[in-house]
Amino acid sequence: MKKIIVMGAALLIAGAVSARAADAKEIFAKDCAKCHGEDGKGKTKMGEKLGVKDYSDPKVQGELKEADMAKAIKEGVKEKDSGKTKMKGFPELSDDEVKALVAQFRSFKK
Repeated sequence: MKKIIVMGAALLIAGAVSARAADAKEIFAKDCAKCHGEDGKGKTKMGEKLGVKDYSDPKVQGELKEADMAKAIKEGVKEKDSGKTKMKGFPELSDDEVKALVAQFRSFKK
């Protein structure tokens, strides 16, 4: 009986992680890809205009911390000098959705 409960719990967790990944891909396609590109390289008209980082670059990935990425997703990004908004924030996203988006950005690493 314990094995059945443990296996059931593991399947539920796996399903939840899979659902979050699917949600993240949908959110990314809807809200992020227009600047960051489908491949995370930022080679879009808007991405190049804003100087978006190439998230497939291992060096860029190595410099990023999950907490900073999550904060940027939730609160947005402003230029240091002018305070002008470079990326709007998405405060309506749940913590799980933000974590899944961070994982989505991490998946671009070569």
